[in-house]
Amino acid sequence: MLLLLLLSLLLMTLDHRYHYLQGVRSSLATLLYPLQYLVSVPVQLGGWVDDTLSSRDQLLAENRALRGEQYRLQIRLQRFEALEVENRRLRALLQSLPRTPERMVIGELLAVDFDPLRRQVLINKGSRDDVFEGHPLIDAAGVVGQVIRVTPFNSTALLLTDPNHATPVQVNRTGMRAVALGTGAADLLELPHIPNNTDLTVGDLLVTSGLGQRFPTGYPVARIEQFEPQLSQPYARVTARTTADLEQIREVLLIWPNTNTTPTRSDNDGSGSGVETPP
Repeated sequence: MLLLLLLSLLLMTLDHRYHYLQGVRSSLATLLYPLQYLVSVPVQLGGWVDDTLSSRDQLLAENRALRGEQYRLQIRLQRFEALEVENRRLRALLQSLPRTPERMVIGELLAVDFDPLRRQVLINKGSRDDVFEGHPLIDAAGVVGQVIRVTPFNSTALLLTDPNHATPVQVNRTGMRAVALGTGAADLLELPHIPNNTDLTVGDLLVTSGLGQRFPTGYPVARIEQFEPQLSQPYARVTARTTADLEQIREVLLIWPNTNTTPTRSDNDGSGSGVETPP
């Protein structure tokens, strides 16, 4: 043991001072590397399996979270698209006015009357919003109708195409005045008592004439779709299609005339509106 101890001290001294054993140490490390690798394989394999399983669980959790976020963003995107379409409709409503009235309010449709003999809608504006009977309604494309019944929180409006509705109009090209009657169809009006020799062509624009003091002057109402002279009768058959798509509207614009006066009883009794009170 003493001899081995002296030999060890000698080798350490030589290695420390002269580095004689550096090559021997490198050779031994090379020979022992396979053994060290085999000893470390189980530990490395266990760590790899643990990392793999943890990464997979983490990825699955992240995937579920990202899918949920994607669904939420898709729902928000759909809402944004709906808001964008609504914004375009509202901008079109505001830009549709031929002149700026004193006051305007946008109303939304709450219900539609599905009775085939009536064309009526319910809007979310009432007497607390200063809506009155005979209040004119328009949309981005033209005249829609007028209010016939008012409650504090909502109102019932009669559309142009209701059989009980009559609108004083004039031909924009010639200035000829006429009355457009509702036919009960979705978007068709009829002009009665038009002589066969009248200067009227398909496509002529009909606008409000202002007569009856119900609709302001100059708002689009319809375009002539059919002008058919009746040789056996003194009057032609004339139909017009409304410029407003009454089956697709979701908002309407209630406009007040450019005056400071409040509608009186004579304005609201229907005498100048050309409207018969529906049953």
